[in-house]
Amino acid sequence: MKKIIVVTGASSGMGKEFLIQILEKEKDVDEIWAIARREERLIKLKKEVSEKIVPIKLDLSEESELLKYKEKVEEEKPNIIILANCAGFGIFEHSENIKTEIKLNMIDLNVKAPVAMIDYSLPYMKKGAKIMNIASCAGFQPIPYINDYAATKSFLLSYSRALNRELKYKGIHVLAVTPYWTKTEFFDRAIDEKKKKVVINYNAMYDPTEVMKLAIKDLYTRKDVSIYGFVNRGQRLLTKVLPHSLVMKVWTNQQKLDGTPDIRK
Repeated sequence: MKKIIVVTGASSGMGKEFLIQILEKEKDVDEIWAIARREERLIKLKKEVSEKIVPIKLDLSEESELLKYKEKVEEEKPNIIILANCAGFGIFEHSENIKTEIKLNMIDLNVKAPVAMIDYSLPYMKKGAKIMNIASCAGFQPIPYINDYAATKSFLLSYSRALNRELKYKGIHVLAVTPYWTKTEFFDRAIDEKKKKVVINYNAMYDPTEVMKLAIKDLYTRKDVSIYGFVNRGQRLLTKVLPHSLVMKVWTNQQKLDGTPDIRK
């Protein structure tokens, strides 16, 4: 039986970084299924990193594309030792300024896709297998102007931690990774350069290589949440002890946002 690792969002950002680092750790894996929309990037990754990479072009925000993955695993019946759900996107904007179809697409990719990927993969995972979901520090609190994105990550964080408990009887471990601001292509889609910037104060910006290094360590030491960075850990603590109404007020004041659709008139 073929031993494989599955990585979504593998063409860039933390998905790509996870793929590169996990290949160093799991040297005896037969294949690593790299899933993303941009096939040309996946092919380039295969040439540059490893012949073990199997490029799979899928848009996981589409149910029909998720079913293609389901059909592939049912046909090949591999031994999935790790599933890493790294695909996702966010938009920095007042909720009224975001088109409904974009919000729904975000929910499909950030929420529905990882749930489906896990459900379709679980029949092919044995004791000792691991699941990693990229959530966000945004999942610890409600965040105006990143409202929809933060809500999807809150779901993924809660879902991952509870699922970890539910799968203990199978010996399958689930980790939620909660990055702070990290230098990736996430910002290319999150920010509309033609408009006034929503986020003007980032406090800290971390390196995805280091974020993934800790995430992989935490995955193998069976932690349920991975939190990289002093600022990140401090913020999590504050969001646990302070009223979220105060946390939201501090955020909007810090970014000079007044709660209206007209950002900083």
